[in-house]
Amino acid sequence: MIMIAVKGYAAHSPTSALRPFDFERRDLRPKDVLIDILYCGICHSDLHLVRNEWGRSIYPLVPGHEIVGRVIEKGKRTRRFKKGDLVAVGCFVDSCRKCSNCKNGLQQYCTGGIVLTYNSYEKDGETITRGGYSTKIVVEEDYVLKVPPKLPLEKVAPLLCAGITTYSPLRYWKVGKGHRVAVLGLGGLGHMAVKFASVFGAKVTVLSGYRRNSAMLNGWAQLILF
Repeated sequence: MIMIAVKGYAAHSPTSALRPFDFERRDLRPKDVLIDILYCGICHSDLHLVRNEWGRSIYPLVPGHEIVGRVIEKGKRTRRFKKGDLVAVGCFVDSCRKCSNCKNGLQQYCTGGIVLTYNSYEKDGETITRGGYSTKIVVEEDYVLKVPPKLPLEKVAPLLCAGITTYSPLRYWKVGKGHRVAVLGLGGLGHMAVKFASVFGAKVTVLSGYRRNSAMLNGWAQLILF
């Protein structure tokens, strides 16, 4: 079996720092793309998993699920992408494809076993997924997004998690002119919420405080629509 050599950064225990880590990705399947990773954002969940604060970390652990890069190879049956395309990968890279959510385009709510971009097992139950703190990644095309070439890629990466986390509820509740939105905590998510809600035409207020464990300091945000 042909494997693809990759360099990355991994945590080897809950107390270790990230350090260089060489590993291998699988060779391309018919609908896969091989992505040369150009940027990867930092999410607070990366810190939780590196430190095993949720009790389910698999070491060595290569974090990163806000990935932007360029397609450098594609499988024989790949139709959506070609070499040179700018693309992005978010929080998950596979799902069961059979449950009602998957069939309705809501794979993020898969009830049959979602495969996370890292710290997860692929459908074979053995291969550990490793994230974007690395040079390359192999992902099936259905779980890859196109990126317009005019966008600044370093600013696109955080949209894959912090961006969609705040964009989605604002769109779901059809926030726009005449709405007032309060954002609790101006952290990694909060500042995205402010930008989106403002562009959509809402009047935006930021609520914050000085507690060390506040939402503002740990990166999370809460939206209050009224």
